[in-house]
Amino acid sequence: MTDLVLDVFRLSSRLLAAGDRLVADLGLTSARWQILGTIFGAGRPQPVAWLARDMGGNRQNVQRIVNDLEQEGFVEFQPNPHHRRAQLIVLTEKGKKTFDAAMRLQARWANELTEGLRAEDIETTRRIITALRKRLEASGDANEQV
Repeated sequence: MTDLVLDVFRLSSRLLAAGDRLVADLGLTSARWQILGTIFGAGRPQPVAWLARDMGGNRQNVQRIVNDLEQEGFVEFQPNPHHRRAQLIVLTEKGKKTFDAAMRLQARWANELTEGLRAEDIETTRRIITALRKRLEASGDANEQV
């Protein structure tokens, strides 16, 4: 298990670096892209705290990046009818177009990266990673250490 964790750490670092290179011309980093994806995937406007929870991240870090995204016109803040101070985060038209462009780049890159790998092996790996993540979330360890 220790070797697997170390390999996952190394893979994560390389994925983040590759993601940074992939979306740099769009004005994004991997962190910005991940937040845009979380906003898109939520299907409805959410406050930063909810986005951070969904990402398994730190609210303050997500807030800082959301503020940067807002400054550059990728997202906007909207009033939250349920909480005066926790504004809702919404993708702007620029944010939607940029996220779509990033996903088009990602699709081509992912196909190249996985060439020669069996779909069944990829799915098995995904299931194991998901199971480990859920166990960490259930024990509270994942959020305490992020």
